[in-house]
Amino acid sequence: MRSWKNHVRGELQQRDQTEKLPFIGVFTSLSQMEERFEFRKTCLDDVQSKSLDRGGREVGKDTRLLHLQLRESEHLAEKLSQTVSDLTTVLYLKEAELQYWQSRVSHFRQEALSLAKGSNTMKATLSEFEYTVECQSKELAALRTEQKGINQALEQACREKEELLQRWMEEKREEADRLNKYNAAQERWQRFAKQLKKHLHNARTKEFVPIVTSSWCGEAEMPTSVIQRINNTYRGHSEHNHV
Repeated sequence: MRSWKNHVRGELQQRDQTEKLPFIGVFTSLSQMEERFEFRKTCLDDVQSKSLDRGGREVGKDTRLLHLQLRESEHLAEKLSQTVSDLTTVLYLKEAELQYWQSRVSHFRQEALSLAKGSNTMKATLSEFEYTVECQSKELAALRTEQKGINQALEQACREKEELLQRWMEEKREEADRLNKYNAAQERWQRFAKQLKKHLHNARTKEFVPIVTSSWCGEAEMPTSVIQRINNTYRGHSEHNHV
């Protein structure tokens, strides 16, 4: 779509350059000549209508020509005066417009200077931000490395904690086993002590009976040896539990 439009536009511009532009001056001159012809025709008709004097006599040809030239000169002077007035007005307008655009240029120059200063400030701020970001990136990398080390140390501490907890539980289990064994031994000893106490009580009640034979004496000495063996056994259990 755009290609053929551009082609047609280019052909029309080329036609204007070859056919219209060379004759612009001719058209302008023809328009001016037509305007002068119309003006001269009007002036000539006016002069001819006034060519007769008050007595009805015709004025000479030179006089009419002079009147025609005078009218044409007046028209040209009036036209030039109007042209000068128009050009003066246009000049004033152009000067006002020039002052306006000069003020606009000055305003834009000041604005450009302000923007340049702002741009320099923003560049400096951007450089500071880039430096800050770089420093923070390095700090972040260091913190990540430190965090990684801390996580590894934490994992190691957790493993050590689990190991210590397992060892502590095993030690507590062993301690509980020892305590259970000790309690069982204590219960056995208490039962044995009760039985021994009962036996001693029975033996004391029998001391009032007269002892006749030596075999009976040997039997009387038996409780003492039994008590010593019990004490030795209890002392061995106590030492084993303390160890």
